[in-house]
Amino acid sequence: MRIHVATDHAGLELSATVRAHVAAQGHEVVDHGPVEYDALDDYPSFCINAARAVARDQAAGVEALGVVFGGSGNGEQIAANKVQGIRAALVWSEATASLAREHNDANVIAVGARQHAVDEVLRLIDVFVATPFPGEERHARRIAQLAEYESTGAIAGHEIH
Repeated sequence: MRIHVATDHAGLELSATVRAHVAAQGHEVVDHGPVEYDALDDYPSFCINAARAVARDQAAGVEALGVVFGGSGNGEQIAANKVQGIRAALVWSEATASLAREHNDANVIAVGARQHAVDEVLRLIDVFVATPFPGEERHARRIAQLAEYESTGAIAGHEIH
């Protein structure tokens, strides 16, 4: 599987560990930056680039997921979710990591680098990557509604105010 990784200055040191860990498990890793520490860097472009790459890969039939992280993971999740076709989930436990895949077919994980120990971050990523989307009808239906709203601004049969 191809794993796209992005961060900001808050997660730069962790990024090298994450990339090495994911690669050691046999995944192809694509780093979307940053490449050097800058306390004033801006995470949106890094995370959006990673999310766009996930969306492109998935549209091309390439098995791919994304990992974005910063101090809290909140802004990184928001940035990734601006990309059409991306369902980025902020995770903070193994349960939220697996549920992101099982219930939401999330294709990007956001993690707060300053909120967890390194081994915990690696475990969250491992759970996320290893958990398949089982395709249960109610979850697939909800995901389809999100995609419909994303592309049309409406959800058939539902009133949107």
